[in-house]
Amino acid sequence: MLNFYKGKKVFLTGHTGFKGTWLSRILLLAGADVTGYSLEAPTNPSIFELTNTASQIKSIIGDIRDAEKLKSAMSKAKPEIVLHLAAQPIVRTSYQDPVGTYETNVMGTVNILEAVRETSTVKSFVNITTDKVYKNKEWFWGYRENEELCGFDPYSNSKSCSELVTYSYANSFFTDNASPAISTARSGNVIGGGDYAKDRIIPDCIRAVESGNEIILRNPNSTRPYQHVLECLRGYLMLAKAQHEDKAFAGNYNFGPDDESCVTTGELATLFCTSWGNDATWKNVCEVSAPHEANFLKLQCEKAKNKLQWYPQWGIKQAIEKIVEWEKSVQSGTSAAEVTDQQINEYFGE
Repeated sequence: MLNFYKGKKVFLTGHTGFKGTWLSRILLLAGADVTGYSLEAPTNPSIFELTNTASQIKSIIGDIRDAEKLKSAMSKAKPEIVLHLAAQPIVRTSYQDPVGTYETNVMGTVNILEAVRETSTVKSFVNITTDKVYKNKEWFWGYRENEELCGFDPYSNSKSCSELVTYSYANSFFTDNASPAISTARSGNVIGGGDYAKDRIIPDCIRAVESGNEIILRNPNSTRPYQHVLECLRGYLMLAKAQHEDKAFAGNYNFGPDDESCVTTGELATLFCTSWGNDATWKNVCEVSAPHEANFLKLQCEKAKNKLQWYPQWGIKQAIEKIVEWEKSVQSGTSAAEVTDQQINEYFGE
């Protein structure tokens, strides 16, 4: 599959983030010509800076809300494929800054689609959203792509809006055979080495154990579709490739783990503690005034499996082991780029 990307011009928003950096590294190893457009790396430290990815791609620092700068960057890049990851991705931050969250996640989507409209070279566009776009009814079965979209919190809701914007543009402006294929991709809670974001379970676990503290969990009984970051990124790339070759593949797709990897936060923390060793432990601290978050959420991914032949490869236990391997390798002095690329090559069988 990665052979397809050799020599392809790819425009990637959000390239300085956790997922964006891993995706940039995959595309570099595949031999793609990558242009990234994003704000500065959102954390310090950041996997983007640790891997020195900026020196290996065309890295443009810009705001997705700056429509003219975005259009200019895409016009110069002349990409065939556009992958839109730029977002305000944290639920708790969205409660603190709902306006900024909607501006970035909704108008940012409008801006990137307008840029695609004005760039004749684009053949394939994928908007990356989230599993949280669905109206959560606390079901014990996975949400399908045709379920109702209605995220609860400002982050989730803004991503539901982003889906609707994409749907409208696809049906209003990209309907003839010469126009690019337009899709959205919904994935679950991604985890992996080099994530330093606040209010994410694995980074919180790592910060705690490295400081010699117990891991604090807000809601250990909440169930999420946890998956290694490489799982969903492979899905995005398979989708972008498939619809580039045949527009019939365009649409909405879930990329989530199998049922055995849909675990509670407490189970995830226990797996992490076992893999990390050194007597790592966690405890539950209930926050009475904590903002609303869903208790049970998972995806049904039969569409991606049947149409794209995409299947999860690393279960939750292996995903945790790879995260611990990444972190401890970097701590021991191995370069973050080397560890990241090694795991990519192992995952893709290179």
